[in-house]
Amino acid sequence: MSNITINRRRNALTLFQLFAEEALAKGVSPKGLEQSFARHVEISPSMWSQIKSSRPIGDKMARQLEQHCGKPSGWLDEEREAASMTPAEQQFLSLALQAWRSTNAAGRKALKDHLKNLLAQN
Repeated sequence: MSNITINRRRNALTLFQLFAEEALAKGVSPKGLEQSFARHVEISPSMWSQIKSSRPIGDKMARQLEQHCGKPSGWLDEEREAASMTPAEQQFLSLALQAWRSTNAAGRKALKDHLKNLLAQN
């Protein structure tokens, strides 16, 4: 994969993360955020799913995502430093670590299984 392909996918995922964090901060339920984002950028949920996994983002789609997310033309193409964790992410990881350390092997396995099940639902 070329750098632009990787950059566009990473940056598109960043756009989704920003969209989701803003929605969650407003009290929106996390269920359906993927579909809401797809509507926001005027693509189908199926197209968004493909973009997240492997579909390259062409020039036209890149400009469309940028426009709907208020970014300048070419923003998706640029390599960015890895974003630092948001306060919500830091809080979640702290809580997860606390849960992990406070239980036994069976509890850790249950915690991992639960997270895997949550990921499989999306």
